[in-house]
Amino acid sequence: FSLAAVNVGDYIEAVLDRNLAENISRVLYPNDNFFEGKELRLKQEYFVVAATLQDIIRRFKSSKFGCRDPVRTCFETFPDKVAIQLNDTHPALSIPELMRILVDVEKVDWDKAWEITKRTCAYTNHTVLPEALERWPVSMFEKLLPRHLEIIYALNQMHLDRVAALYPGDIDRLRRMSVIEEGDCKRINMAHLCVIGSHAVNGVARIHSDIVKNSVFKDFYELEPEKFQNKTNGITPRRWLLLCNPGLADVIAEKIGEDFITDLSQLKKLLDFINNESFIRDVAKVKQENKLKFAAYLEEQYKVKINPSSMFDVQVKRIHEYKRQLLNCLHAITLYNRIRSDPSKSFVPRTIMIGGKAAPGYHMAKMIIKLITSIGEVINNDPCVGDKLKVIFLENYRVSLAEKVIPAADLSQQISTAGTEASGTGNMKFMVNGALTIGTMDGANVEMAEEAGEENLFIFGMRVEDVEALDRQGYNAREYYERLPELRQAIDQISSGFFSPRDPGCFRDVVNMLMYHDRFKVFADYEAYIKCQGQVDQLFMDPREWTKKVIRNIACSGKFSSDRTIMEYAREIWGVEPSATKIPPPNLPRD
Repeated sequence: FSLAAVNVGDYIEAVLDRNLAENISRVLYPNDNFFEGKELRLKQEYFVVAATLQDIIRRFKSSKFGCRDPVRTCFETFPDKVAIQLNDTHPALSIPELMRILVDVEKVDWDKAWEITKRTCAYTNHTVLPEALERWPVSMFEKLLPRHLEIIYALNQMHLDRVAALYPGDIDRLRRMSVIEEGDCKRINMAHLCVIGSHAVNGVARIHSDIVKNSVFKDFYELEPEKFQNKTNGITPRRWLLLCNPGLADVIAEKIGEDFITDLSQLKKLLDFINNESFIRDVAKVKQENKLKFAAYLEEQYKVKINPSSMFDVQVKRIHEYKRQLLNCLHAITLYNRIRSDPSKSFVPRTIMIGGKAAPGYHMAKMIIKLITSIGEVINNDPCVGDKLKVIFLENYRVSLAEKVIPAADLSQQISTAGTEASGTGNMKFMVNGALTIGTMDGANVEMAEEAGEENLFIFGMRVEDVEALDRQGYNAREYYERLPELRQAIDQISSGFFSPRDPGCFRDVVNMLMYHDRFKVFADYEAYIKCQGQVDQLFMDPREWTKKVIRNIACSGKFSSDRTIMEYAREIWGVEPSATKIPPPNLPRD
């Protein structure tokens, strides 16, 4: 594909050859938490939904269970046999497509079809960031999916009639709750479509589900509170413990047996061994082996030599302003300045590793990567730093690299602005692999702190209430810049070209954003973050106490198994009892 196009951020155009017939499934849009509104993306969403629903209906019709017809034509039992979980709004077209099939093709009565559709579908919300919400132009639907648009209009009318009857004269409420957004460009709000077309709506961590009820879908929650649930995310312990960290899995199995593999709550039994000297030694030894192995990998891959006895301080996730990799950068610069001002002072050595991909068209995210590598270039080549501090950007971060870095991490950074990270799952992977967490009270961090005890994580910074209060008061970055000398020094260095001597103005966009339009309030949490990092250093100097906290964290990570999450979906949304019976894959006939 055209590399020139990739470099200006037009990745999709680069991959597609315009002379060929459009290839619907040629390329995946690589955005994270951002809606682009491209026609090809809508075609992809319809394509995968239509194919899936045809398959579901074929399978429903060919299954004879509870039906005497030679070919099943009665759809009454459809919701008892089929559950469609809308994983974000991307498959939202399932709702009008199922209505289209039932009404137009299968000739089911409209109201009956609507009841079947709602009983079949459930919606999981994955983000509260407004720029991530799918809002498709009506004009695009007129062109590509005219029948679906008719159906959406009819569903919206039924919905608004109901709201109007319950809240007579409340025009603003009708506007807020409509699936169709009026304006210069009329748009379809896919999240609203999902809420009205589903029998259950959930967020992916308790704090996120509360935000969903109290702010994002507040009006809908007032209308149907019984619809709203929470399902805290989980991770699979097979990949994220056994497969990627066999050393730790062995040490655990020696103490508590192997049942934890399919019932992660059994890790609680490790609480009995927190003061067991040989277990403390074994856990620390496994971590040290993982660090040596990862250090060797980094040396071979990136030709960087790192100090394996330093603290491995890791932040790996998509590059995004709300995840605040910039806060991590400011800490790295602050540490560097402290070393330079007193090189003889004893220092807890750190290797700060930051990794993740930026969406092709996200300029700020790319500048953040550039800043990380530029800071690394200066710090890693300054002789007065030695092996006290290294800053490394882990390039091409992906699952296979996560499987290597997570078992080697000492510190896990989960530092999003409170109220912005729906859940996070990297946080859970680090916890089960024996890293300690520095983080805000956001996403699943809240429940991790609840499980392990807040004193066993390094929690800092504003809570959701504080962020809201600061919004009402007005966030003024300059105030922090003027008041905090170490922050001012770091910003002035970025600004003056200290980290980009060949291009002094390189980071002016970044500095300008931080100073004048930072939606995620990096400076507001800087002071608390630096102080909290000081507590991390203190504990790291006492390896035995550090490892005891690690053991407590591992022991309390059982809730965060995806086995528990899926069991809750099954019982509380799909209405089925989980079973350990293996079923044949869909391409094989069932008995």
